[in-house]
This record gives sequence, C-alpha cells and structure tokens, in this order.
Amino acid sequence: MKTYSPKESEIDHKWYVVDAENKVLGRLASEIAQILRGKHKPTFAPHIDCGDFVVVTNAEKVQLTGRKQEMKTYFKHSGYPGSEKFTTAAEMLEKYPERVIVSAVKGMLPSNKLARKQIKKLKVYAGAEHPHVSQQPEELEL
Repeated sequence: MKTYSPKESEIDHKWYVVDAENKVLGRLASEIAQILRGKHKPTFAPHIDCGDFVVVTNAEKVQLTGRKQEMKTYFKHSGYPGSEKFTTAAEMLEKYPERVIVSAVKGMLPSNKLARKQIKKLKVYAGAEHPHVSQQPEELEL
C-alpha cells in the first residue's frame, strides 16, 4: 500500500471563526496553530499547506494565567545600537491585542517558508466584528 500525498489542487481550505473571549492565550494559540497547519485533517502532509483560515475575534478579552500580565515581555529591536524595546504583556494587550495572539501562534508554528505562508491565513481582530462574512466561516468552539 502506498502512502497518500495530497496535491495542491485537491486541498479545500475552509474558514473558521474563533471567539477568544475568556480563553487562555497559550491553549487558544496551540489549537489555532494546529488548524493553520492542517493537522486536524486526515489528509495532512507536513510539506504542503493543507490548513484552513482562522478568524479570531475579541482578541482584547483573551486571558493570561498567573503573573504573566506583568512578567511576560515582548522584545523589539530596530537594528540600531541601543534601540532595544521591551513591552509587558499588559501594555501589549492594551495597545495591540492582535499582536499578542499572532505572536503566540507564530511561536507554535515551525520556522520555515511554509509557516510564513500559513501565518498569513490567521486574521485577528480586537472586537467582535470582522470583514470576512462573505467567506461564510464556521463557528469553531475550542
């Protein structure tokens, strides 16, 4: 029996909506990463982008456990000497709640060209509204 390998033309990409309200960030990010990679499908192949699109709403209401609000930091550097910037998770959730979820999901994907293609299928919005209604996304309960 031969191993089945799907072709790009055979893959069907679905759209899912996830409500991040009162969800723990890490647990939410790991589930989203699996859907983006396509590991929930029986036709999964690690060398092909067979994952689905994920729209995350209410990113501003995601929860962090323990003291991560004050202790967890995000690092940014422009490349110039002395331009390091550290931001706490509480500040990021207040200013850019979308970046918190994108950063967590990106860290759970492999570091290669395929992952850079897969992270583009993640759409994160701070509020409850999103512009992807025409794609008829399914509600996904995580």
